[in-house]
Amino acid sequence: MGVVTGGASGIGRSLAEGLAAEGAAIVVADVDEAGLSETVKRIEARGGRALAVRTDVSDRAQVQALADRAFSALGRVHVLCNNAGVAIWGGLETATHRDWEWTLGVNLWGVIHGLEAFLPRMIAQREGGHVVNTASMAGLIASQGLGIYNTSKYAVVGLSETLAKDLKSYGIGVSVLCPMGVATQIRASERNRPAKLRNETPAPAPVDLIGRTLDPDTVAAMTIAAIKDNRLYVITHEEGLEPLRRRFQRLEQAILARKP
Repeated sequence: MGVVTGGASGIGRSLAEGLAAEGAAIVVADVDEAGLSETVKRIEARGGRALAVRTDVSDRAQVQALADRAFSALGRVHVLCNNAGVAIWGGLETATHRDWEWTLGVNLWGVIHGLEAFLPRMIAQREGGHVVNTASMAGLIASQGLGIYNTSKYAVVGLSETLAKDLKSYGIGVSVLCPMGVATQIRASERNRPAKLRNETPAPAPVDLIGRTLDPDTVAAMTIAAIKDNRLYVITHEEGLEPLRRRFQRLEQAILARKP
């Protein structure tokens, strides 16, 4: 039994469909009700079972209500995918408080709310399980013009690394998904930005990403394989290897430079 936030499109939809294909009944959550309905139809057309629950993950009460619906409908939840996310561009020197509130509300607090709402009951089941938190390569490598997004995703990576240690004794695994370019609607995140958190000035143009653009189904398949293998990191693009090497070389050099 699984729950996927951000399930109206993109990686979330593919995760929901992939888990359903593995035999799991799925609850999908998103603010996009039309997209949620389409996800449910696609799963049911293939003989699966799915339920849509409109949820703004930045609102703790709504995520608690999602958990209530999920446990009521499914009886159990074994896989939780905290996948909902938004992207924002622009230099930190021009960032507004609304930018911070919107992005952290979805990308970081959405994950925290998911853990608060679901983990106590998953632990109480005494049946193990798995948590997937969607971060980004932007949670491992900082990029100019993505400061707020980087901040949110770095936090999700650190949270996930610690969570894996904290949940090991309960038999609950953790994976943190760190993709680069994926063919989703995240570059059009402003479409779902609440009116009260919108800026008066137009949003900056999106930053160009390096590397290939993968299909969401490919990323979902990698993630489901990581769930089965209980692997912490899901890094989808080989193109990320060299930037990661350079980052850790800089860290090593910083330590070595201190030696007399």
